[in-house]
Amino acid sequence: MKTVASHALGCKVNQYESEAIAELFQQKGYHIVNIEQPADVYIINTCTVTNFGDKKSRQLIRKVKRQNSDSIVVVAGCYAQTAPEEIMAIEGVNIIVGTKNRSQIVELVENYKKEKQPQNCVSEIMKEKEFEPLSIQKLENRTRAYLKIQDGCSQFCSYCIIPYARGAIRSRKPQDVMLEVNRLAQNGFQEVILTGIHVASYGKDLKDVTLIEMIENVHTVEDIKRIRLSSIEPNVVTNEFVERLSKLNKVCDHFHLSLQSGCDKTLQAMNRKYTTEKYRQAVKILRSYMPFVAITTDIIVGFPGETEQDFLESYEFAKEIGFSKIHVFPYSPKKGTPAAVMPNQISNNVKGERSQKLISLSEEMAELFLCQFVGKDMSVLYEKQIEQNIYEGHTTNYMKVHTVCDQNITNKILKTTIKNKHGEIAKGIVTKL
Repeated sequence: MKTVASHALGCKVNQYESEAIAELFQQKGYHIVNIEQPADVYIINTCTVTNFGDKKSRQLIRKVKRQNSDSIVVVAGCYAQTAPEEIMAIEGVNIIVGTKNRSQIVELVENYKKEKQPQNCVSEIMKEKEFEPLSIQKLENRTRAYLKIQDGCSQFCSYCIIPYARGAIRSRKPQDVMLEVNRLAQNGFQEVILTGIHVASYGKDLKDVTLIEMIENVHTVEDIKRIRLSSIEPNVVTNEFVERLSKLNKVCDHFHLSLQSGCDKTLQAMNRKYTTEKYRQAVKILRSYMPFVAITTDIIVGFPGETEQDFLESYEFAKEIGFSKIHVFPYSPKKGTPAAVMPNQISNNVKGERSQKLISLSEEMAELFLCQFVGKDMSVLYEKQIEQNIYEGHTTNYMKVHTVCDQNITNKILKTTIKNKHGEIAKGIVTKL
C-alpha cells in the first residue's frame, strides 16, 4: 500500500489542515504513517511566524528526504506561501503549495508521479475571497476536536507576517460548520474548539452571520457537551457578546484573550487595535458573567523600543489582571514585517531576563488560580490515560486534572473533587462514575 506522512509545524490551524490532508490521501487508498517513518509521500505544512519556524521547516524537509530519497516531498503552508523560491531551492522538494489549493494535493502528487517535473503551485493569496473547504471526517485518538471556522487576517500587526501568508479574512459557511460539528458528535466527540487565524473576525465577510450566532448554532448539537474558543481579542468582548455566551451552558469559562503587551506605547507600536483600558474592561465583563473564568494570554517581551519602564508597565498590568497562565515570547524579528526594521532592537540577553521574570509571574498566578478550587467539585472531561490507572483531563476553565481510577474513564465527563495540586496540575478524585 502507498504510504503518506502529513505533518504540521506551528499552530492548531496547521494541525487541523494537516489532518484534513491526511484524510484526503486515506480516501484515495494511502496508508497514513508517522513523519519519523519512511513514506512514499511527505506533506510538510510549514510555519513562518518566526525565522526559527522557517529554519525548522527547512530542517524537516531535508530530514524526510534522507528517510526515503525516492519520496515525493510536498511543502505547504505559510512559509511556502511567503517564500516559494527559497523552498524550491532546497534539494529534494518536488511540489510547493501555499495556503491555497490544499484540497488538490492528492491530484498534484498523482500528476507528479507521471510527469516527474517539480511544481510550484503557490498562487496569489491576497485576493482570495473564499474559504477553502478542507474538513475532517474522523479524528483518531482524540477526545477534543479542533474545528476550523475561519482563515486569513486583516489586522496587520507590525511584527506579524501572517496576513501576507494567509490573506484576507474568509469565513466558513455556517452550513458547512454545522455539517462538521454533527459529524464530530456522531464520532463521539464531546468537546469542540472553534479555531481559525483570527476567529474574532468570523462572519464579517459573510454579512449574514456573526461569531456569537455561530456559537449559538453549534450549541444546538445535542451530543456536543462543551464548546471552547481559540484565541480572541478584547474588542470582541462586549456586554452583549458575553451575556449571550453566558446563556449557553456548553460554552467553557476559559478564554485565551490576546494581549501581547500591557504597555499602551508598545501596543501602539505593534499596531494592536486596543488599549490596556479596553483589555481591562473586557476582563471585567468576562468575570462579571463567569466568576470562575480562566483567562490566558500571550505576551511578547523585548519588542523594538521597549524600555525597562515599558516592560515594568506590562509586567504590572499582567499582575493586575491575574491570568491563569501567560505564554511568554521573546520578540523575534521576522523579515518582511515593519517591526523587523524598527530602531532600538533589544538584545537577546535583555529579552531573556524579561522573559524569565514574566514566566515566574505566570507560575505564581497559575498556582493562585488553582488554589481557589482545592476542595471544590469540578466537571472534568478525561482525555487520556497517562500511566496505569492515572487519567488526565480538563475542567471547563482549562485546569489540567490528574485522577487515579481503576476504570477506563477516557472521553467521560465526570464530577471530580479537587483534593490538592502539584505545580500547575490539580489532583482530583472522581466522586461519581
